[in-house]
Amino acid sequence: MANASKPAKNARSNSRLPVLIGILGATTAIVATLLVTTFGQASGEPLTTISVQQLHNDNTNGDIVLLDVREPWEYEQGHVENAVLMPLIYGTAQLATEAGLDKNEPVYVFCRSGNRSMQASRALVNAGFTDVRNVDGGIIAWTEAGLPLVD
Repeated sequence: MANASKPAKNARSNSRLPVLIGILGATTAIVATLLVTTFGQASGEPLTTISVQQLHNDNTNGDIVLLDVREPWEYEQGHVENAVLMPLIYGTAQLATEAGLDKNEPVYVFCRSGNRSMQASRALVNAGFTDVRNVDGGIIAWTEAGLPLVD
């Protein structure tokens, strides 16, 4: 009888393994995101992720380059002040290059939730832009924070 309980104990231990791996993976992802967000630009990385509050603070004078990579109909429904529409679907990096944006100046990239802006941000880095700042959470996070939009 004593030997019969050992396989049951091992089965319980093995059933916890996927949960532990999931927790470890999630923790690693959170730590990596925090490190990139906090230290990315300080370490000379060309792509960082910033919060909507950081964008709001940086945009108070209106002298930043802010690219809204959503589709035109989304932009028309409301956008961040000073945002320039350069949709991902039309090739944001190519549009930015053709517009003559300085590849050594900070470029902020914004979308609905942060997914398209991350894709556009990576494309900008691949095109040679050296200081690309992806805005985490996009317009969803912006409006949830109660920040103003322009029609």
